[in-house]
Amino acid sequence: MAFMTDRKRATGNGSARSGTQHHWQMQVTSVALLLLIPCFVFTFGAIYGAPYEQVVAYYQRPFPSVIAALTIAISFLHFRGGVQTLIEDYIHGALKAPLIIAMICISYAAAAVGVFAVVRLAL
Repeated sequence: MAFMTDRKRATGNGSARSGTQHHWQMQVTSVALLLLIPCFVFTFGAIYGAPYEQVVAYYQRPFPSVIAALTIAISFLHFRGGVQTLIEDYIHGALKAPLIIAMICISYAAAAVGVFAVVRLAL
């Protein structure tokens, strides 16, 4: 029989001090994606299957290139938050921190590559 106080049972299970900020960031990126994804689908769908020269000319216009870049950047920011939550909830032990760091690096790198590709098309 373990004689543990309420405080001893709760040690390590308290607030991580960033839950509210993380929740708010996920809500904001969700609403942003709710608006951006339909815009991206309509702008991308209009040029889907066109020859390369037409795609380059299309993405040299500001609206499609800004929508594409914002969609890519915010999507990977939302992805980072979701996967970080998944790792925090389901991975325990010494592997948790390296996985979170690797996931953050991969998601920011993928976002940078995507935005760079749009910038290359636009310029």
